[in-house]
Amino acid sequence: MKRPSFLQGALVALVLSLFGSALFATLAPTLGAATGLRALIALLALAYVLYLISRSRTRVGRVVTVALWLLVSGLAWLLAPPLAVYALVHVGMVWLIRSLYLYSSFVSAVLDLGLCAASAVAAVGTMTHTGSLFLALWCFFLVQALSSAIPVSVRARKDRREHAGEEPFDRARRAAEAALKRIYAAE
Repeated sequence: MKRPSFLQGALVALVLSLFGSALFATLAPTLGAATGLRALIALLALAYVLYLISRSRTRVGRVVTVALWLLVSGLAWLLAPPLAVYALVHVGMVWLIRSLYLYSSFVSAVLDLGLCAASAVAAVGTMTHTGSLFLALWCFFLVQALSSAIPVSVRARKDRREHAGEEPFDRARRAAEAALKRIYAAE
């Protein structure tokens, strides 16, 4: 499995936006608008987190990650903070899980944090100006799809730039040495 592409992220954004709008139309009359919105945030965040975990190459800790997500989400539900704080808890969990599963550098994780903040701002701004839940969800998840542009590791790109002027033999030798180090470290 590989990291989600932007096109795949945009498709997920469309599906989650359509599903979220339909679900809210069902939940709001039954649970009330505020409770329905909280349930919608939790369900969409869970669906997105499961999607992210499924796209990760990392197999270790998936069950624990989902269990911890359920615990934090359940606590947020029980404590019932203001809606903005409740939503930010879920956005923060999306950021943390994506950072843990898809990135290997601190800089990439910080860039993703900025992306999560931008997606929350885009969703709030869209909801404020249009009043459309579908468009707000679409904007949120579409900005989230931009995570495909964040490099897995910033250090790897820096190393490649430093060695760009080397001969092909030197690059091959360095790659072989790195492969041997990984093999010996795995034993």
